[in-house]
Amino acid sequence: MRRVCPSTFKIVAAFSLLMLLRATCAQATAQQKPEQLAQQSSESWLALVDSGKYAESWQECAQIFQAAVTKEQWQSALRATRDPLGKLLWRKLKGATYSKTLPGAPDGEYVVIHYESSFEHKQAAVETVTPMLDKDGKWRVSGYYLK
Repeated sequence: MRRVCPSTFKIVAAFSLLMLLRATCAQATAQQKPEQLAQQSSESWLALVDSGKYAESWQECAQIFQAAVTKEQWQSALRATRDPLGKLLWRKLKGATYSKTLPGAPDGEYVVIHYESSFEHKQAAVETVTPMLDKDGKWRVSGYYLK
């Protein structure tokens, strides 16, 4: 019978544990629905907008958005629409819908997310955030509308 060196055993055990953790993480990500992944992305993006980091929010947008709207145009639009509303008081998810087609947009993977929101100077608003699965495999915002 061949004896296994204790250090070899530790390396094999560590490698096995690493592979198990990797498979578990991949499975957990695969189990998340597109709506969940898109919502996580939209909420991170909204945090940038809420804190007035408009240039950074543009940098985190989908490539298709950046090709259609310059950073300066985006900053100007948000200053005109978000600044007058004041601080965000609260935001509540109304719903999220997955779609492969949207009017006026190329086919792809999109999630249209609606939030009920309240701001200092606008008691009731509806924010619509539309993340898409970008070319790099990440969910990124491709549209934002405020009513």
